[in-house]
Amino acid sequence: MNTHQTTSLLLGLAAIVILARLLGVLARRLGQPAVIGEVLAGIALGPTFLDGALSDTLFPADIRPLLSALAAVGVAVFMFIVGLEVDAAMLRGNTGLATTVSISSILVPFGLGMLLALHLADDYGTGDRTAFMLFMGIAMSITAFPVLARILTDRQMTHTPLGAMAVACAAIGDVLAWTLLAAVIAVSGSGGADQWRVLLAVPYLLGMLFVVRPLLHRYAVRRPGLRLTPAVFAYVLAGLLLSAAATEWVGLHYIFGAFLFGAILPRTGTERLRTQVHDRLGQMTATLLLPVFFLVSGLQVDLSQLGLGGLGALALILIVAVGGKFIGAFAAARLNRMPPRQSAALATLMNTRGLTELIVLNAGLQLGFLGPDLYSLMVVMAVVTTAMTGPLLNWILGRPTAGAAQAPPGVSERTAGTVGTAA
Repeated sequence: MNTHQTTSLLLGLAAIVILARLLGVLARRLGQPAVIGEVLAGIALGPTFLDGALSDTLFPADIRPLLSALAAVGVAVFMFIVGLEVDAAMLRGNTGLATTVSISSILVPFGLGMLLALHLADDYGTGDRTAFMLFMGIAMSITAFPVLARILTDRQMTHTPLGAMAVACAAIGDVLAWTLLAAVIAVSGSGGADQWRVLLAVPYLLGMLFVVRPLLHRYAVRRPGLRLTPAVFAYVLAGLLLSAAATEWVGLHYIFGAFLFGAILPRTGTERLRTQVHDRLGQMTATLLLPVFFLVSGLQVDLSQLGLGGLGALALILIVAVGGKFIGAFAAARLNRMPPRQSAALATLMNTRGLTELIVLNAGLQLGFLGPDLYSLMVVMAVVTTAMTGPLLNWILGRPTAGAAQAPPGVSERTAGTVGTAA
C-alpha cells in the first residue's frame, strides 16, 4: 500500500463508522433495527444515486478490495457469534412445536421461491438453472436470528412463551437454512476444477463434531471458571479463522466454518468466557467491520435503471418472501393449537431477515447464483421484510410497554446489544 491508498482507506473507514452510527441511531429512533439505516447508507453511496460519484470520491477503486477483505473478516466473526448463540437449551420444552414451525417456515417459502425462480429465470437467471432455483428457494427461507433476538429484547418478550418459541424456531431455522445452502453450494459445482475438495467437507464436519468438540469440552471441564486470557482469546480467534478458511478451501464458503466453530464451543461452565468473547469481538465487529460489510453490500446495489419490469419482479419477490414465511409459520403454529394472534406474531417474527439475508445474498452473488440486477432487488426485499416486523408486531400485539429489556434465553445481553443491534 502506498501513502495515497493508506490515507484513502483510513478516511473511508472513518466516514463509514460515522455514517453507520448516525443512520443506525436514526433508524433506532424510528423504531427500526440499526441495520436498516446502515444498509440504506451503503445503497445511498452506491450507483443508485448520483451515478456513484460520492462513493468514487470516498472509496476509490484501489481501496475497495481492502474494504472487501475487512468485510469478509467481519462476516466471519459475526457468523461465529451466531453459531455461539445457537444453544440446545433454547429448545427446552419447545422441541416439537419449534421443530414443526421451523421446518414449515423453511419448506413453504423454499418451494415458492423455486417456483418464482422458474418464472424469473429468463430475465434474471444464471447459467445453472437448477442452482439458481435452489438458491432462490433458500434466499426466501432465511430468518435473521440476531435481529429477531434484538426485537424481542426491545419488546420485553424474551422470557414470554412466544419469545422463547420464536428464539427456538429461529435457531433451528438458521441451522436448517445454512445446511441447505451448504448442500446447494456443494452440488452446484461452484468450486470449479477443484470441486473434488467438497468431498472433504464430510470428514471435516465429523472431525469438528466428534474430535474437536469433545476435546474442547474436556478442556473446559478441567478448567472451571475459565476466563478469557490473552492466550485463550488468541486460540478462539485462530480457531474461528482456521475453520472459516477450511470450509472456504473445500469449496463451500467461509461463513460455514466460522458458524460451525461457534456452534461446537462448550456451553456448560463457559458462560463467563462467552460473555467476555462478546466483549472483545462484538464491539469491534458491530462498530467497524459490519458497517464495512453493509457498505460493500450497498455499493453493489444499483436501482437507477429499475423500470416497470423490475418493479413487477420486486413485487413478486416481496409477495413470495413475506407470504411464504408467514403462511408456513402460521399454519404450523395453528396446527399445534397456538392461538391465532400468537401464531400471527410468531409468523411475523420469522419474516425478519436482516444481516443474515445479506450474507446469503452476497454469497450467492460471489458464487454466481445471482446476477447484479436480481441481487439489488433481493437486498430491497431484505430491507423491507426487516423494517416491517416492528410495525406489524405493534398492530398484532400492541406497542411494548416501557421498562428494562431482558436478553433472550441462550442469547447474551452483549450480543443483543451490540452485534444483535447491527443485525
